[in-house]
Amino acid sequence: MTPSTSSAPNPNGDVTPAESAIVWSDPARAAAFAEWLATTSVLYQLDPLTLRLASADASFRRYFRIGQGAGSGIIMDAPPAQEDCAPFVKVAELMAQAGLNAPRVLAWDQAQGFMLLSDLGSQTMMDVIKQQGSLDIVPQNGELIHRLYMDAVDVLIQWQLSSKPDVLPAYDDALLSRELALFPDWYIAQHRGITVDTALQEKLTGFFAQIKDSNLNSLGGARVFVHRDFMPRNLMAPTLDLIAPTLPTACGSLPPQGANFPWGGPAENFIPAKSVEHRPTLGVLDFQDAVYGPITYDIASLMRDAFLSWDEEFVIDITIRYWQKARKAGLPVGDDFGEFYRAVEWMGLQRHLKILGIFARLTLRDGKPQYLTDTPRFIKYARSTASRYRQLGPLMVLLDEIEGNETRIGYTF
Repeated sequence: MTPSTSSAPNPNGDVTPAESAIVWSDPARAAAFAEWLATTSVLYQLDPLTLRLASADASFRRYFRIGQGAGSGIIMDAPPAQEDCAPFVKVAELMAQAGLNAPRVLAWDQAQGFMLLSDLGSQTMMDVIKQQGSLDIVPQNGELIHRLYMDAVDVLIQWQLSSKPDVLPAYDDALLSRELALFPDWYIAQHRGITVDTALQEKLTGFFAQIKDSNLNSLGGARVFVHRDFMPRNLMAPTLDLIAPTLPTACGSLPPQGANFPWGGPAENFIPAKSVEHRPTLGVLDFQDAVYGPITYDIASLMRDAFLSWDEEFVIDITIRYWQKARKAGLPVGDDFGEFYRAVEWMGLQRHLKILGIFARLTLRDGKPQYLTDTPRFIKYARSTASRYRQLGPLMVLLDEIEGNETRIGYTF
């Protein structure tokens, strides 16, 4: 189980002490904030002298940490002209109703975009992973990482079990199309400088139609609440001594006998994963873009991270454990793991192409070039998925042409 990580800031924007000073580009907004803070501090026992920058993300939002009584709180600075906080408030309430450990909204000035939140701490799941160093050198740490991912699986299932239709925006054909369009518009044309002529656009339209059909119709079109950025940088971890001590003892567990699983030999050669029940320990952040959509999206996001890559064995191991737990919980993941995994891969492919476009846009439009350092990760993700399926072979060739690489073809399916 060997990870590959990125040094680029995450969408929550980890901030070093040297960057902790709060700077306001708009004096009027600075004055409005000072007035709001003075009133809010009295009502919620805040200590303005402890105010410091906690993080900034890929949007226009910033987060401050402030002393609150014996603990601390988080203040969100979200300019209303650029950020609509109403979805965040709505999803925070849905997560509270689901029993998840998510920030509680304590105070909100909707007109000005200032919000006081409960503080889930400063250690993300990604931080814990990075602290473990090389898993090849310290193999026992693999059990800790495995436990964290199983905690994430439990949190995800709890979130999905709370799903209801007509509560969140639909992750439908129109939204999928808008997201996929980011790839030719920003990554191919703007970043790579390649003209998207009629012939290329027709190729892309064909690929996108296949991807959307799989995303919307696989597994009978199963729909649940979708976080959309469910990954270690958006999951807050407890201190190590609070992580449940009962750890799984092995990776590599695959489907039970008789399951359709074409990777690496028959399923009969592997031991089914054991179910280890425990209380979820992870907090959930960055959920304001949640939608009602394909059940495969968040597990694809978790295991094909924007800033962290795992080897295929670990990806399959956690995915099968999710599938087993989800089936047991009554979620609509189907009875055939092979079919489910294919749907996860095709859902992941849509996400990879979308994020390539987003990262290019963050660089070219928003002046945040650090995100482009992770584009090779997503090209690799996309190419790996395309290489498995014969109908996506032309997409693999196209990706190689865009990147200037030589194509080597060897399909799995």
